[in-house]
Amino acid sequence: MHPRFRLSDPAVPPASDLIAAVLAEYDMAAGRQLRGGPSATAADFSPPDGAYVAGFVGDVAVCGGGIKDLGSGVAELKRMYVTPPFRGRGIAQALLGVLEGTARGLGYQCVRLDSKAST
Repeated sequence: MHPRFRLSDPAVPPASDLIAAVLAEYDMAAGRQLRGGPSATAADFSPPDGAYVAGFVGDVAVCGGGIKDLGSGVAELKRMYVTPPFRGRGIAQALLGVLEGTARGLGYQCVRLDSKAST
């Protein structure tokens, strides 16, 4: 079952909860709190140049990801996350497609995804 996707305010739940969860997972994977703080804020994922998309199964937010403006028609997809109980069901692939389409709708010519954690 694929979720229903909708634009969400990244500064408030459930989007802010999804962002906090992915940041906590980054820290856990690194075995420590990563330095320097997040490379994107809620403002980066807000209109007019950014967006945050959350996916819902029923009323439960199960995934999300943000679009951040990098300038010159380029955007970066950030904080893509699927909650553990919903992994392995193709939801991340569906989320990626929605984020790409949303970025296209915002006028971006190029979209990047950087999967390395900062130190």
